[in-house]
Amino acid sequence: MKIRLNINDADYEKIEKELHEHGIETDDAADLILSKVNGFAEKLIVKDKATNERVVLSCDDIVSLESYGHLIDVRTKDNIYYVNERLYKIFEQLDKMKFLRISNSVIISKNQIKKISPTLSMKFILTLSDNSRVDVTRTYYQSFKESIGI
Repeated sequence: MKIRLNINDADYEKIEKELHEHGIETDDAADLILSKVNGFAEKLIVKDKATNERVVLSCDDIVSLESYGHLIDVRTKDNIYYVNERLYKIFEQLDKMKFLRISNSVIISKNQIKKISPTLSMKFILTLSDNSRVDVTRTYYQSFKESIGI
């Protein structure tokens, strides 16, 4: 049996060693995921769009995540990666103090917001640190305001 570990760096080696002692292999491509309750992912395993190679990406480098069905674009300042997962499952793994859902298909890093532009129709247009622009939809308008403190 192979499983993917989605736990913080401090516990990773200890848990991986215990699993190996019980005959369980760890693999970043495994379908089964072991995650720590009340723990947030510090890294995501993604694929580079250009080379299709697996990359271990620090969550601190993420600017935004945008879903296109089961395919999610993971944007950093320098590159675009992808992961084949449901957006809500990725969001469950992320620290809610750092990441915010702003529409049914977009999650952003709060630390990567460069500019907030209000519109007349109870929406915001955000400019992120990679100069991409995303909309905060009406459904997420109030929760965005509360989270940002405006």
